[in-house]
This record gives sequence, C-alpha cells and structure tokens, in this order.
Amino acid sequence: MNTHNKSQAFDKNALLNELFALLPKDSVLHEAEDLYPYECDGLSAYRHIPLIVVLPETVEQVQAILCLCYKREIPVVARGAGTGLSGGALPLDNGILLGLAKFNKILNIDPDNRTACVQPGVRNLAISQASQKFNLYYAPDPSSQIACTIGGNVAENSGGVHCLKYGLTVHNIQQLKMITMDGELVTIGSSGLDSPGFDLLALMTGSEGMLGVIIEVTVKLLPMPQRAQVILAAFDDIEKAGTAVGDIIAAGIIPAGLEMMDTLAIKAAEDFVHAGYPVDAAAILLCELDGTNEDVSEHVLMVRNILSSSGAIQVRTAKDEEERLIFWKGRKAAFPAVGRISPDYYCMDGTIPRKRLPEVLKSITDMSIEYKLPVANVFHAGDGNLHPLILYDANKPGELERTEEFGGKILELCVKVGGTITGEHGVGIEKIDQMCVQFQTLELQQFHAVKAAFDKKSLLNPGKAVPTLHRCAEFGAMHVHNGELAFPELERF
Repeated sequence: MNTHNKSQAFDKNALLNELFALLPKDSVLHEAEDLYPYECDGLSAYRHIPLIVVLPETVEQVQAILCLCYKREIPVVARGAGTGLSGGALPLDNGILLGLAKFNKILNIDPDNRTACVQPGVRNLAISQASQKFNLYYAPDPSSQIACTIGGNVAENSGGVHCLKYGLTVHNIQQLKMITMDGELVTIGSSGLDSPGFDLLALMTGSEGMLGVIIEVTVKLLPMPQRAQVILAAFDDIEKAGTAVGDIIAAGIIPAGLEMMDTLAIKAAEDFVHAGYPVDAAAILLCELDGTNEDVSEHVLMVRNILSSSGAIQVRTAKDEEERLIFWKGRKAAFPAVGRISPDYYCMDGTIPRKRLPEVLKSITDMSIEYKLPVANVFHAGDGNLHPLILYDANKPGELERTEEFGGKILELCVKVGGTITGEHGVGIEKIDQMCVQFQTLELQQFHAVKAAFDKKSLLNPGKAVPTLHRCAEFGAMHVHNGELAFPELERF
C-alpha cells in the first residue's frame, strides 16, 4: 500500500488545535471509534485508518483546511459517500480525510437552460428527483445512484445503465468549481455549452481527487423521453448473447441501455428482487429503447427480430411501466444480490471493444475454472464495460490474493484485446499495477507532469491512480511476454 512519505514531522495534538480553530469540534473526528467508518470505500478488501477526519460545510472552511495542510505538507484525501470500488478514497494514516457529506444542497435548477447547479455531496438520484417537476432528468445512473454522490461521480467519471446512448459523467457536466491544494478557488468550464482553451473539464472528470477538491458541479439535464420500452432476451449460451449485442449496434440502433447478466447473476438477482428473470438462461440481455412513440415502436420490432435471429430462446417486452422498472431493479440490485450468495466478492471494471465480447467472456470462464473461483458477470454490454464479480472467501488463507491475481489477469486481457483497465470505477489503488500494462513510459511521465502542475507537493490523494516508473519497472520484471519484459524501457528507473 502506498503512503505519502514527504510529510514533515508534526504533532497530532497541535494539528488538532489548529483544526478546532477552523471548524466546530464535532466536525473534527480523531477518536478511534469515530475513524473506523472511514477506513475503506466500497472496495472493502483494503482498509486503512485515517489520522483525522474533517467534515467542513462551507467553501471557506475547505480552503482553510487545504491551506493549513499545504503549509504543513500533510496529505489530504477527499471523500464523498464512500461507494467507490477501486480504493480511490482509501485514507492515509499520516493524512487528513476530507469528508464532503455536508455539501449536500441543490443550489439551483434552471429548466430553461436545462442545467442544475449542485454541491458535491448531492446524491445522483436526488438530481433527477428534484428535476422531475420540470419534466427533466440527469442521465448518468450508476447502480449505486441511490447513495453515490455527484462529486464522486465526477472524480471517477461514472456511467450507468444508460451511458450507451447518453454518455458518462464527462458528457453530462458543464462547469465545475474546485479548490486547489494551496486553497485557490477555480472555475472550470462555463455556463455556456462550450468554453475556450484547454478542455480542463474533461481533465478533471476522472481525475480521482488528485488535482483538486470539487465543491460545486453544474450538470446538464435532459427532457424525459416520451416513451421508454425494455426488451428482455434470454439465451442458452453467453457467447450468443455477446454476439447479439454487436448485431443490435450494427443495425444502426443505439439503445438507451443494453445490459447483460449471466446465470449466476440472474439467479442471485431473481432471488433478491423477484424481477421475473428466466433463471434457467445462460445469459439475459436487457435492451431499453426510448424516444418518440413512433421511433420506439419501430425499434422494438427491429430489436426483437435481431434477438431472435441471434439465437435468443425467449424474447419479452415489458408490458407496462411497472414491469419496465422491475426489470431494471433486478439489474441495478445485482451487486448486492451477489453479495447474498458469497462471503465476499471482488468487483472488476474493464472495457473492451464490443466485437471482442464473445471471446473475452469465454476467456473469463476459462480463467474462473483455472483459479477455482466462481464469476458472476454483470455489465454494460452496449459499450463493452465489463463488471465481472469474482466470488471468494477472505477468511480462507490465500484466497484474497488468488482473487486479486485473477482480477489482474482480467484487466490485462481487456488491454490485450484493445480495451482499457477501467470504464467507470477508476484506478485507485486496486489497478495501479495494471496502469503499467496499459501505458508506456512517456505517457506515465506526462501523467506525473499534469499532477505536478496542479499539485506540486503531491499532497492530494497521493499514491493513487498513477504508478511511479520504478513501480512499473518492478511490475514489468515480473511479467514476461513472449520471452521479453512487458516494459523493458522501464528497467532504468
């Protein structure tokens, strides 16, 4: 585990006194029992107790905290709801955990310009709920949307089941306000649809809290579609389901959502939610089509024909809005549903070209047999964003380590077929070694240069997302491909 080694020696009691001068006493947590709830994020395999947790509620308080930490060279990890799945919000034992839960206000909804200005602690789903009276909604909808916050969504560039048609977080935000490590308040983006200069908005989205602390987000809102219809298709072979995904896109149809679940995930979700899924199927596809009545009617017929031609053994269209919602409820509850059937599970996140879905799914099945660890596949099939859930028992010696190795192999397979090691969960600490597989020396050096431009003392979320070149040299030395090191050019670091 990476820790920040540049911090000056300091006295914890003296630091507490300085923090008490900036915040109410109940907003500074330092007793062991108060710190334990912050020891991990959704990736509970990694745990670390922070030195101190601070819970500011004004911009000025955040600025003062960062200025203090900058002066004393104390690392800071920003945290939202803690639903992340890559260890990105894992605290440091010699640093401050900056909780943003009190920044939970929707500041403004502008129905004419179709935007909402919100604080980072606002829950994803709350934005759509507040916008519903204007017949508007916020499109990105991660499965954790009932709990995850918009600040974390920006940090990880979250997606959701509707990201195929409507894009990830980066495509649905217009402006950010952030505070740099030395306390400067910066506005990125603009109130218009575009802004001049470098695309810093895209740079900040997915930056995992390494460049600044987000304190305000302006999101884009969309009109609610006239009609939405979900088709459920069952297959007796998961590779056929993967082929059907490509067939739908090849026909020129872009569904609002196109999701896949395999047998293990289907059975777990059905037992948990009772969504009416066919539990004897090897895989199911959920395909949602939205738009005008005429377009949806035409596309439903086309997709049903494509699914049947692709080998579906059952094709059902949701008969009403209630059934449409229950179909999606099963999919969005798949992660907790799998948690009911296994002591632990390890959720992976990689993205591949759609055309490689069948072979990648087969390879994951083969590796599952090799590692003797079951896998439940639940993922955004339309854009190739895989979420294999590896089932294991952390109480069995060596099983977590075997699971991590298996997960790493899945990510390396994604890179090998032309994909990436993350689609929406971020890198955090979980995938930092696989960054050495995806990126070369010059690219990693550029990442470090960007980090230094925003945070020259490397105090914001240090040790996450971007590996050192020395680490990649060590990792490359352990991974031989066709008799050669994966990254021989890194040997000199």
